[in-house]
Amino acid sequence: MPDSAPTWITVLTPWEFYPSVVLVSLVTVTLYIRGMRRLRATGHPVSFARSLSFFVGVAVTYAVLHTQFDYYAQYLFFAHRLQHLVLHHLGPFFIALAAPWSVLAAGLPQRWRDVNWSALPGAWLIVGGYRILQFPPLAAFLFVGIIFFWLTPSIHFYAMLDLKLYHLMNWSMFLDGLLFWWLILNPSPQQGPSFGWRIIILLAIMVPQILLGAYITLSESTLYDIYAICGRAFPIAPAADQMVGGVITWIPPAMMSAIAILVMLSYIRRQDIVGARSPGALTGAA
Repeated sequence: MPDSAPTWITVLTPWEFYPSVVLVSLVTVTLYIRGMRRLRATGHPVSFARSLSFFVGVAVTYAVLHTQFDYYAQYLFFAHRLQHLVLHHLGPFFIALAAPWSVLAAGLPQRWRDVNWSALPGAWLIVGGYRILQFPPLAAFLFVGIIFFWLTPSIHFYAMLDLKLYHLMNWSMFLDGLLFWWLILNPSPQQGPSFGWRIIILLAIMVPQILLGAYITLSESTLYDIYAICGRAFPIAPAADQMVGGVITWIPPAMMSAIAILVMLSYIRRQDIVGARSPGALTGAA
């Protein structure tokens, strides 16, 4: 258990060392910084807002996976729900909002950038799988469904006991969140559903998340016995732990959808402004 009076060093020290988290974080940040420098040198600097959004997304994701917070996420239900709020919503949201893919690609070594990836054997499987996962109804279903799946009491019980299953749960939440939020926050109106349809999707995913959060919050029985069996990180009544966790499942995800809707409205406004300034629009007005 963490020290009773932790310092900043001990707080940032991983509860358990996960090489995969360190490797993915280091490679991603290194590629992004290299890409920023390369684009700036070619006269295409990355805006401060985009860079900040990307680094915030990576930082909060790393914080809930590879610091002392991971201990609390394993031994408190409400800390676990905070962890998944970051992994499934907040971290992927900020990363997708930064639209970092062109910057990451620019950070690759030149020989890798010269490769025709689409011509490689099996590339069509990856592209086809990605397109299937990004089919809007399926993406929305998976986004909500994975929350329900891992919060099914019997499944949650074994996921918190088995370290490999625990890692699978966390990575699946993060990757699914990244896919979904990129589908929604992609600034290009030509890629993915229209901005109007994206708003409808955001409204649709709010309802089941609210219902699930309300059910957990208002339930009079203990749904997740694993935290009583393994012990909690600090003394808290099981009902209070579950209620706070339910509220975290209930309110913040709905707020994230509301924020994303505001982003969509800003995209629509920008699209209208660009359309109004285009030569075709001026000709039509004349």
